[in-house]
Amino acid sequence: MSEGQPIRILLACGIGASTGFMAATMRKVAKREKLNVTVHAVSKSEIMQHADKVDVILLGPHFAAEVPTVQKEVANYGVKVGSVKPDYYASLDGEAILRQAIDIYHEQ
Repeated sequence: MSEGQPIRILLACGIGASTGFMAATMRKVAKREKLNVTVHAVSKSEIMQHADKVDVILLGPHFAAEVPTVQKEVANYGVKVGSVKPDYYASLDGEAILRQAIDIYHEQ
């Protein structure tokens, strides 16, 4: 991971409650592993308010079908979009979700 700007990750779901918990877990993992990332959670309706301030958006798995729509909405910002893998979400595995977000960031 680079020493420069952090990878800015945004988690988005219905009202942001479960992603808020996951974001906190992801921040703990990032701090422990000294990863240069920031993680925030919002409701899906707030994505565009943050599009110019993030590098990766991960939607909750129940919104996976909306990934192409969100990709189009944020295309001008160069943001990469994906959805949290259902298994990671079900087990609230913040470490795995963090790795998934970083992998999406590094995809071409």
